[in-house]
Amino acid sequence: MGKPIRFGATLPQIKRTWAEARDAAIEFDRLGFDSAWVCDHLCGMPMPNLPIFEAWSELAAVAAITSRVELGTLVSPPFFRHPSVLAKQVATIDQISGGRVVVGLGTGWFAQEFESYGLPFPSVGERLRAIDETCEILRRMWTEPQATFRGRFFSVENAVCEPKPVRRPPILIGGGGEKVLMGLVAKHADRWNNLAAFQAQLGPKVEALRRRCGELGRDFDEIEVSQQCTIVIAETDEGARAALAKASRVYGGHMGEALEEHGIWGTPGQVIERIERHVALGCTAFLVEFFGRDTREPARLFAEKVMPAFRSRAA
Repeated sequence: MGKPIRFGATLPQIKRTWAEARDAAIEFDRLGFDSAWVCDHLCGMPMPNLPIFEAWSELAAVAAITSRVELGTLVSPPFFRHPSVLAKQVATIDQISGGRVVVGLGTGWFAQEFESYGLPFPSVGERLRAIDETCEILRRMWTEPQATFRGRFFSVENAVCEPKPVRRPPILIGGGGEKVLMGLVAKHADRWNNLAAFQAQLGPKVEALRRRCGELGRDFDEIEVSQQCTIVIAETDEGARAALAKASRVYGGHMGEALEEHGIWGTPGQVIERIERHVALGCTAFLVEFFGRDTREPARLFAEKVMPAFRSRAA
């Protein structure tokens, strides 16, 4: 029997109220989704003046009102928070949630966001090295009585993290770099997330990760492969195509990249078929942004008509 197929949903966060985020989190939890996610930006994308909730603060609140979904970020970049402070934040939220936190890490990409907040934004190579150091500090602070580490970017000296997390939180690393980033995944991560913009390259990137695991002596099967994606779903083909056209205009080149050709959209039956294509390439988790003003509506249709097709095979 293969790995179970898992589904997560992103929470309303940009230009949304806490009531909208709260109600969606409660509903995703009730519907049986495996996880709930937020992006980690300090200002709205693509326009910095758009209001957005801070990621880990929002997750702390969501932890207190849900009971079963895992909670994570897509993704937290280095330099937003010192890793020692992040380790403490995560441990606290893991205690609140009863052991449901996943730490998503990535390089970040929006220079203005870092610079306007007075944060360093070095080269992508240096940001990748900072992720390496972040992972080292997180693991030590979660597992050792006192953590000491000296790196190029981050250092700690006899740092204490008490209480510890309920479990050692899984580390997810997101991104598409096929050499250095995949090396970090093979070294540190429990999960690798393929960005929505790279959905069309899922197959080659899975094989790149498999090669890096072989080179570093890591068992590839220990790593969960997830795909960040927009899902456009409707009861009828006509409704799905109308929503797809609107989604492509709204998302443009990020979430909407090659959405019609490589994305997951259509009636429930068509969505199942397109998910199966991703599964055949080695993907076993889907981190979904449902298209619609009230994302609870497509999430309900998905939970009712799509998820059972995959739950039954894992039974």
